[in-house]
Amino acid sequence: MLYYSTDTSQNNQQVFDSTGWNVIETEFNPSQLHHKETVFTLGNGYLGTRGTFEEGYPNDSAATIINGVYDDVAIATTQLVNCPSWLSLVVKVGEERFRLDAGELLYYERRLDMRLGLLNREVRWRSPQGHTVDFHFQRFASLADQHVLAVRCEITSQDFEGDISVEVEFNPEQDTQGVKHWQTLNFGTAGNLVWLHSQTLHSGIELGMAAKLVVEGEDAAPLGEQNGSASLTKTFQCVPGQTVTVDKIVTLFTSRDTETPMAAALNRLADEPSYSTLFAAHIAAWEQVWQDSDIIIEGDRKAQLSIRYNIFQVLAAAPRHDDRVSIPPKTLSGFAYSGHIFWDTEIFILPFLTLTQPALARNLLTYRYHTLDGARRKAKEAGYSGAMYAWESATTGDEVTPRWVPGKNGEQIRIWCGDIEVHISTDVAYAALNYWRHTGDDEWMRDYGAEIILDTAAFWQSRVEWNPQRNSYDIRDVIGPDENHDRVDNNAFTNLMAQWHLQSALMLWNWLHQAYPDTAEQLAIKLNLGTERFESWASIAKNLYVNQDSETGLMEQFEGFFELEDINWADYETRTTSMQGLLGVEATSQKQILKQPDVLMLFYLLRDVYDRKTLQTNWDYYNPRTDHTYGSSLGPAIHAILACDLNHPEEAYTHFMRSALVDLEDVRRNAAEGIHAASAGGVWQAVIFGFAGIRMTQFGPVACPNLPSGWTRLKFRLQWCNEWYEFDLQPEKIQTFADIAPTSDSAIAGLIFDLDGVLTDTSELHYLAWKQLADEEGIEFDREANEAMRGLPRRESLLHILGNRPATEEQIQDMMERKNRYYVEVMQKITPAHLLPGVADLLQEVRAAGIKVALGSSSKNAETVIERLGIAEHLDAIADGYSVSQPKPAPDLFLYAAQQLGVSPSRCVVVEDAGAGVEAALAAGMRAIGLGPTERVGKAHVVLPSLERVRWEELRSHLINSDKASLVEVTA
Repeated sequence: MLYYSTDTSQNNQQVFDSTGWNVIETEFNPSQLHHKETVFTLGNGYLGTRGTFEEGYPNDSAATIINGVYDDVAIATTQLVNCPSWLSLVVKVGEERFRLDAGELLYYERRLDMRLGLLNREVRWRSPQGHTVDFHFQRFASLADQHVLAVRCEITSQDFEGDISVEVEFNPEQDTQGVKHWQTLNFGTAGNLVWLHSQTLHSGIELGMAAKLVVEGEDAAPLGEQNGSASLTKTFQCVPGQTVTVDKIVTLFTSRDTETPMAAALNRLADEPSYSTLFAAHIAAWEQVWQDSDIIIEGDRKAQLSIRYNIFQVLAAAPRHDDRVSIPPKTLSGFAYSGHIFWDTEIFILPFLTLTQPALARNLLTYRYHTLDGARRKAKEAGYSGAMYAWESATTGDEVTPRWVPGKNGEQIRIWCGDIEVHISTDVAYAALNYWRHTGDDEWMRDYGAEIILDTAAFWQSRVEWNPQRNSYDIRDVIGPDENHDRVDNNAFTNLMAQWHLQSALMLWNWLHQAYPDTAEQLAIKLNLGTERFESWASIAKNLYVNQDSETGLMEQFEGFFELEDINWADYETRTTSMQGLLGVEATSQKQILKQPDVLMLFYLLRDVYDRKTLQTNWDYYNPRTDHTYGSSLGPAIHAILACDLNHPEEAYTHFMRSALVDLEDVRRNAAEGIHAASAGGVWQAVIFGFAGIRMTQFGPVACPNLPSGWTRLKFRLQWCNEWYEFDLQPEKIQTFADIAPTSDSAIAGLIFDLDGVLTDTSELHYLAWKQLADEEGIEFDREANEAMRGLPRRESLLHILGNRPATEEQIQDMMERKNRYYVEVMQKITPAHLLPGVADLLQEVRAAGIKVALGSSSKNAETVIERLGIAEHLDAIADGYSVSQPKPAPDLFLYAAQQLGVSPSRCVVVEDAGAGVEAALAAGMRAIGLGPTERVGKAHVVLPSLERVRWEELRSHLINSDKASLVEVTA
């Protein structure tokens, strides 16, 4: 058997369980007591219990946390509380109590079996008087029944003969980091039962707990003893070689579950079967969960164990039967952050659950719906409209972030997050929209999500400020993801995510209005939505200020960031704390030191919007300025994904392991406080979106893998729109890309042509159609205005023409239909003579080289145009305006074309003449050839004035050369 030691002093000597399922500790080290309590946490979504010993240990941090059981507390307003302990099982050998801080430990092993959700401990103990006894403990929190917990203890005497007693009890005096929260209402014993009825001091939540003690291996009945406490003792005779099995089965309910929690616990306990039957149901439940959520990594035992551990802890904390709670940043394993809910859940955890356990993701998002009124109250109190989510949320959704906390020297430190870390509202909307897109759960979006997204969009309308000096909207006095810098103006992450939010809200409204008009009408009244508001959202989205260099693409994190002092990181190599902890809050805020990704976080969340060149520019600037080792645990997984996008899998692996081992190896020296939930969710994303390179498209997930060296296999499954997609990635069977240029003819298997400006020039026809419409509407429109609309979809083109002129949705639809009718009329004049120079020859050469060819055009008339041009026989597939709903620069159209060709996106090249089309190609993981001026298509790998006199061999050579430079510009 191979073992995994989590002792950080032995990291260089670690070996790993060969099955990849067991975290194993073979030596007990009291100095790591609290760290290991975190590591060996068990949970079932309803509650979590830290990995303390059943018999206790001096100064341990025993805790059972039931999700949603909050009580009032100073400073933090409210906190998840430590519940009366259910775990205690004390054994006395004669008159000597079994405990690890007394006697001699002859053998010790603790094992967390993640596949079974079971914690085992085997001990051979020699008592102070020299008696040797073996103990085997097992415990689980049932995944099959969230109200059931169980402990089994097998006691085997080696040389002792005499009385052994077992005492089980509930500890009603359990405090929460020194704060008392419970009062006992009643307790008692009856036969082999013990029970405790408690209530929180301020919130009035009742807790009913009951346990029965079952002894196997001898015939005597248990004796109930009530000596002023909720305890039960059983004594039996033992002889050497005899094994006695003691089972403690516990049921518990709170008044959040039922009006009579004590009665419910007793009734459930009376109906409970044996330990073995309960355990069988429990492991069957875990087996089903793992079937959908497991990741198999071959060739790297450390990565295999750590990914499963992180997945296990998220699954153990995810609420299964309650949509009024969420996942705290320390799961249900510790009290840091008081059990409040942050953006951690939506941005870091929900992607995993959305794509493997969508019912659990739905629960977590519905929590945000139930707390929407609290978000509205916060907005109103701050002087804004709509809904402004709390940075730290609890039961009601009202803000519970402490405004002041004591510093190291007793000074009071102002915490601004609750007031101005406003990106949380968009984080929630982002998670809601992605859940909908990936699950197709229209009913949830109709009943819950739409109201969340629309009312938080209304908040942004009231939060922005118009800046007349630069004719833009500002979002001032905020905190972005990088909390080393607070009270900043125009944080790029906040502004661009708000822009995304407003654009997405408009899209969502159009869908809701068409799919569920009655719901749309009701929300329009409830949220005061209408044409004027929608026009304002569009204007704000279009004019939000961001300082980005137009040539390099470098984005300033916030106004004035570039003027802050840079530091020499080499001066701080030996530190063992964060830069903020070392330099202080004020000094750190004056320097270019990032706690976690900010601009780069934006590039990850909107990774389909920005091309690789822009990402590289910002990576080169911000990555070296980030505190990777002791900054935020939220950062490394994101850096791992972006490093994969930039084709740096080994650097990605370094970031990945920082995140994957944050709790197992206590790499940040704070694992004693509890599981790093956001990091755990980020680890899953790093594997799936980073190393596997999964891109979510209009037609499901597509893998573009970039595996670390040593990984011989990566296997997992994802659920998209109720369909399961199986991925089994092995280096010898896949061609890894990540925007790598082809190195041979055979590497390019598909060529995708845009229509207008590439195969033919229909811009004149479009101009004539738009001109006719504009004349009818009395709007000035000329060829210069038409050129400014190049590459825009029909709706955006119309809105550009209308400018500030108001129009109802019905009028917009009518005008788009009229324009299309006019275009179809003039389109009848197209003949093969309208094919642009060079196209016919290039098509023939490409087909002769065995390259598949597709059309990728947003036009809904593309097929008719192709027929009239006489080139239909040269095309293997057509992707047009009917194929997808998301227009360029979204990658959906080109990904659909690749799917129709049966060619991996990594082996496709797109020929485009519009900037939006080039961006769409890059977002799809394809190479791009841009036709036209560099200022318009300069993000393409190869830029040509046109296809005239272009030959395939020549073009292939330019594509290869583009691997050695970001741009190859070719003149005629």
